[in-house]
Amino acid sequence: MERLPGDRPVPDRLRGGVVALGNFDGFHVGHQAVVGRALALARETGVPALVATFDPHPARLFKPDAPPFLLTRIDQRMDLFEAFGMDGALALPFDHALAALGPERFMAEWLVERIGASALVTGEDFTFGKDRGGNTALLRSLAHQRGMLAETIAPVEADGGVASSTRIRDSLRAGDPQAAARLLTRPFAIRGAVQHGDKLGRTIGYPTANVAIGDYLRPAYGVYAVRGRLADGRVVDGAANLGVRPQFDPPKELLEPYFFDFSGDLYGQTIEIELIEYLRPEAKFDGLDALVAQIDADCAKARDILAGNPAAL
Repeated sequence: MERLPGDRPVPDRLRGGVVALGNFDGFHVGHQAVVGRALALARETGVPALVATFDPHPARLFKPDAPPFLLTRIDQRMDLFEAFGMDGALALPFDHALAALGPERFMAEWLVERIGASALVTGEDFTFGKDRGGNTALLRSLAHQRGMLAETIAPVEADGGVASSTRIRDSLRAGDPQAAARLLTRPFAIRGAVQHGDKLGRTIGYPTANVAIGDYLRPAYGVYAVRGRLADGRVVDGAANLGVRPQFDPPKELLEPYFFDFSGDLYGQTIEIELIEYLRPEAKFDGLDALVAQIDADCAKARDILAGNPAAL
């Protein structure tokens, strides 16, 4: 898949394609239905299959002080689009200039001139243009005027309700990563560079790979059974604390996975940590001996859980 710059015209070899258009944060089963239809239509008609998303997320521009809410970094989304089989993907730079364009200008300047779309596929709730003035009915009308096809995909029912990023966020905040995974079709994963910490873990026999949570949604603080995907392709099991570490002062928000049976230097490497199952809330213990005893128990439980939940390739 070609990862295209969002601020320049799509190259000729990928113009005339079917474009799946949306934020796609999380790329859950509902988003997959939209992108899957674009891919199928492109294959039927022999044209490129593209995804156009937005970065930063529009909500961040309009509500810059809102708490972190992302389910995927843009590079994760691109990886997911590639694995899905798309030919190209681009992230439109969502800034004040783009947000100020009316629906007609967005269609003309971006979808037609820059991307060169021949067909568009969106979800039913897609809006576009200044003040979200355009909906899917207007998109179809504007597309029809230009001889383009515009299809809308209905919401997808999954796990007892409509699949949505809101449901996934609610599940993660409630400490239920398994419910989130059923809608995502994979575990929720935090990607980041391993940073140096205070190295207290290694003094008690549990060295951790510390990763900042950044712009991701904050799942329930606590201890999780996790799976790590390393930069060299290895997949390792572990247990992790996600939160502010009440045992230590001062508080510092981190995701701290300890990987079982692993030795090596991960500092500076970008890794991805999948949250598989929530084990318990964060707690403060009466001394390091009590803390180590609890970590021993957490790791034993995590090993059992992960042994029965093999990693997807």
